[in-house]
Amino acid sequence: MSTPSTFDRSSCDVAREPFSAEWLNRECFCIAVDRDALHAEVEALLEADGLSASLADSHPHLFSNLPVFVSRMHLEQAARTVAALEQAISLLAYREAVLGRAPDIAAFDPGSPGGLLGLDFHLHHDGPRLIEINTNPGGVLLNELMARAQTCCVPPTIYAGAPAGVEDAVIEVLLTEWRAQQGDRPLRRVAIVDEAPAAQYLYPEFLQFRALLQRHGYAAEVCSPVELVRRDGAVWLGSQRVDFIYNRLTDFALGQPAHSSIRAAYLAGEVAISPHPRAHALYADKRNLALLGDRAFLESARLDADAIETLVAAVPETRLLTANNRDALWSDRRRWFFKPAAGYGSKASYRGDKLTRKVWGEMEAATYVAQRIVVPSERRSGHDAQALKVDIRCYAYGGRVLLHAARLYQGQTTNFRTPGGGFAPVLTGG
Repeated sequence: MSTPSTFDRSSCDVAREPFSAEWLNRECFCIAVDRDALHAEVEALLEADGLSASLADSHPHLFSNLPVFVSRMHLEQAARTVAALEQAISLLAYREAVLGRAPDIAAFDPGSPGGLLGLDFHLHHDGPRLIEINTNPGGVLLNELMARAQTCCVPPTIYAGAPAGVEDAVIEVLLTEWRAQQGDRPLRRVAIVDEAPAAQYLYPEFLQFRALLQRHGYAAEVCSPVELVRRDGAVWLGSQRVDFIYNRLTDFALGQPAHSSIRAAYLAGEVAISPHPRAHALYADKRNLALLGDRAFLESARLDADAIETLVAAVPETRLLTANNRDALWSDRRRWFFKPAAGYGSKASYRGDKLTRKVWGEMEAATYVAQRIVVPSERRSGHDAQALKVDIRCYAYGGRVLLHAARLYQGQTTNFRTPGGGFAPVLTGG
């Protein structure tokens, strides 16, 4: 990784203090990420896997050059939201409510929380708003790598980069999941599983996970579910027994026929899986946000008063789309964002003002929620350039934030197709 370049801050308005995050996002255009160094390190992983590709060609909008500035107050509010969320999800009333409508497999408790979470926020003027929770969030290792590729020229009062030990924390999350599910049994081999993994956009991160596990002494392979075979009371990849599946599948209930062997082995306790179906039901089903932002429900569930105030402030109004409210929500659609309850990656999600009658009719066959629109904050990339929208992601486990990252984009939802967009480091201070 390259070392930060020297910079004469006396010639830069950013050096003035006090600064504000809003002013910096509007006026600071200094490149903060050494993308050449980033690409070289990721390309080395690909080459070691037998792939020869230029990341600049294959993933031109994976990493943004620019950082996103977030006030320390907003990051602290997000951290309190993460902690309050964990408190709410531990409540019996909450679990009964969400598991009662979940797939049957979610009733099986393997003993672990379910792995790393990705909590996505939009920054409202008076605090962050939690718009989504993900149980298989991509990008934590890519963002840790990006944090080490900083070439920031900002004042020392602005914190730049990731906290030390993110990779160790990620390994500890996996080991905590393993021990909670399998006790003292030695962990030997991990399978990083997704459909056609080499074709996935974040395949480079799968290779990062493999390399990280191998550096810590564990055998690790990236594979598709069809390569795994259940026999003799275990799961096998070729002639090697798999102890632990790091699950990147988006079939959250393991309900597809191709995943039946994994499902059966998981329910029999023959293999540890993280994230697992129960975690998705408890955390990531979009319908859960309607409960997590509902003061009356949280009070009846006996959540701590401070946690109630935190969640009610942070979670935008969310409603289940039903036959009874469809007409009213269509009439008021410009104020709502519509998401499939079991959706992921912004697929089949729509801003109400972009909806057509045809799509609205097609949505009736699926389970959707309506979430009050929270306009995302913006990051300008130049004086005359169009502003980019900003999402802030907190990677968290056990109610504690491990890493902050941003995603810059244009359009209805986050994507990796926007010139100048992609993952971006989060800087703060004050």
